[in-house]
Amino acid sequence: MRILFFLFLTLSTLFCYEQMTPSSYVNTASMNNDEFEKEFDTTKEEDLFDPLSGYNKVMTHVNDNLYEYILRPTAKGYAYVVPLPARKGISNMFENLFFPVRFINNILQFKFYNSVEELERFVLNSTIGILGFMDVAHDEFGIKSHDEDFGQTLGHYGLGNGFHVVLPLLGPSNVRDMVGLYADSWANPINYIESRDLNIWDNEEEALYASVLNVINKTSFNIENIDTLRKDAIDLYPLMRSVYESRRNKLISE
Repeated sequence: MRILFFLFLTLSTLFCYEQMTPSSYVNTASMNNDEFEKEFDTTKEEDLFDPLSGYNKVMTHVNDNLYEYILRPTAKGYAYVVPLPARKGISNMFENLFFPVRFINNILQFKFYNSVEELERFVLNSTIGILGFMDVAHDEFGIKSHDEDFGQTLGHYGLGNGFHVVLPLLGPSNVRDMVGLYADSWANPINYIESRDLNIWDNEEEALYASVLNVINKTSFNIENIDTLRKDAIDLYPLMRSVYESRRNKLISE
């Protein structure tokens, strides 16, 4: 059970703003329709090694039902109660919190200028930005975020995707990115909430609450876009697989 919790916590906190999954179909907190369609353009379908396709299709259907009947209504209710400025602030705070993951992986890829900018963003947003609630680094100084994770680092050095895997509750992934998630978890601050001895296994309840809030908050921004994408999909699994793999390849190439 601890291993399953660990995987859920890691994926939901690190990848909920980077990929389209049943637990989080969103990429950013402020994406308009044109940007959404451009980001999730799947017209170039690549031939993917997919030995688990049967299982993956079933799990995609299960995850989609969880989105439809649990996450979607929860996110809609949350968006109705919580004002947009507050939700944007919460999104900014989580992005600021994940600074160590981006900082370390930029260094591992020798993107030292990006790592310096990440450090500048963290200092500015944690102080002037009130613990990251406001993104003053971007809004006032034009310093943008440089999203990197260990899966991208492995891809940067030539490690292939491996076969595609749809995880229960968590959605699309692949062998390389599952390895990357485990490595990133040790730099993820949420894993250390209320943990006196910095023991990753001693804070399940508090960390899970933070993870769930992050997922719901992110999802609340793009419910209409998500619904449109799901409605137009003839077969959801190939779309999800293509979106995930295409986006990961794009991030690695940048």
